[in-house]
Amino acid sequence: MLDILIIGSGGAGLSAALSTKQNGATLLVVGKGYPTASQTSMAQGGMNAALGNVTPDSTKAHMEDTLTSAHALCNPNMVKALCEDAPESIAWLETLGVPFDRTKASKVAQRQMGGASSKRACYAQDYTGLKILHTLYDNCLKEGIEMREEYFLLNLIVEAKTILGAIFLDIVTGEVKEIRAKSTIIATGGYAGLYKNFTTNSEGATGDGLASVLRAGGSLSDMEFVQFHPTALRGSSTLISESARGEGGYLVNSKEERFVDELLPRDVVARAIAEQISKGEEVFLDLRHLGEAKLLKLMPQEVQLCKLHENVDPAKELVPIKPVAHYSMGGIDVNENLEVTGLKNCYAVGECSNAKVHGANRLGGNSLLEIVSLGRKAGINASKPKDPTPKTQNRSQLESNQEYIEGLFEEYPFERNFYQEFDHLGKAFYEKAGIVRDNTQLNNLLNELRVLKADLDNMGIADKNKENNTNLVEFLQFQNMLEIGEVVLDAALVRDESRGAHFKTAFPQKDDKLYKAHSLYWIEEHVLQNKLLKVTD
Repeated sequence: MLDILIIGSGGAGLSAALSTKQNGATLLVVGKGYPTASQTSMAQGGMNAALGNVTPDSTKAHMEDTLTSAHALCNPNMVKALCEDAPESIAWLETLGVPFDRTKASKVAQRQMGGASSKRACYAQDYTGLKILHTLYDNCLKEGIEMREEYFLLNLIVEAKTILGAIFLDIVTGEVKEIRAKSTIIATGGYAGLYKNFTTNSEGATGDGLASVLRAGGSLSDMEFVQFHPTALRGSSTLISESARGEGGYLVNSKEERFVDELLPRDVVARAIAEQISKGEEVFLDLRHLGEAKLLKLMPQEVQLCKLHENVDPAKELVPIKPVAHYSMGGIDVNENLEVTGLKNCYAVGECSNAKVHGANRLGGNSLLEIVSLGRKAGINASKPKDPTPKTQNRSQLESNQEYIEGLFEEYPFERNFYQEFDHLGKAFYEKAGIVRDNTQLNNLLNELRVLKADLDNMGIADKNKENNTNLVEFLQFQNMLEIGEVVLDAALVRDESRGAHFKTAFPQKDDKLYKAHSLYWIEEHVLQNKLLKVTD
């Protein structure tokens, strides 16, 4: 049996893999796609660390900015540990070979991000996440870490609340296989794919790890908090990094009037843009005054994306933008050791996990920090000796999953096109569970989603080939999105206040007396349960 199974091959999973390898554990990294295609590669702006290389800074200031952005809905101990570890995480990445930009004094360059009190984000042009990810992957290959690509997570293997590994669909062969391990780390990414066609996330951000934890008897928390990035290209929803505003870009309306401080936290800026759009205004990112030379030096990717997707040259023209779903603050509920609530020998890290470091609104630049810092921590904790795992040869879970997949090929009809339903659902979530929310619309959408869940038997797959069946994978992802979507909507309905990324028109103020609390969700006797866990000062 493996010591550690890591599910997810993005930045969090690979960071965990490297720290696990250093501790001498046997491990395997399994991913739905290929490591270099993970969501980490989409992170452009930078990674926070209070180095003070450009402007005066301190760990205390980093903590305060994080806590302020989170609207008091996080664990101060976890925030403190994250911010204190940030300089060490940057140093670790440098030893691995991440090519950060440099100051004239050859120190790591840093730039301004929204909500930050100083220039804190360490960057590599506007390819920061991509370069970190590729470097992590290169080092995993050097260390001989075994990886399996194109394995889709179906379910966790659970016995007496203990996780013994997981069951996967081998996408290439169509076979259902199990991989057993003494400890399992889930690093499968977030659930912003729920806002299909209105998100900066890839098609694979469908909350597979969260859904598997929910089915296994674990808990999810703070699922109502989804961050909307203020600047995505209007036509394609492609991300234009916050670094564009950090370097001095303006936000203007159709009259070319600035209407908000561009470096306020993301929730504030996103709502300001949404308000302009609701008034019939178009909104643009204005980078013209920065000059072509500066843009090509600091933001070459953004320049090319604007030209490719909008046919706009940002050095000469306004860039049309809109806010779209970007990041999941909620996720798998974990304790300070990153152990999943309600399950033994199971850890979760990265965007799929709610380690209580982002609260109601993530501070820009903290996501890359989280996956590296807490990824390493998850690897270390998962490597520690465990109580003996149950010795079982019970294959009933594997057989049940094999039977279900066979049934999709043989029994489920294709009477209702789930692709059309997913597109409709993505738009409905953006409009009714997006930047501004209303209980009537949330209730209507929840009822609509439950009708879809009840009709899944009529939404099978058209492609009956077992090998490389993307139709099958996409149907399974759609099912996971329905499960996760129900939790997101229920949590949004329960929280009758406005806090960070969650804003209700009928309850526009923060209510600390009732809602300074984490929303916790789990399944009991096939019914979704919830409660609020108060946050104490």
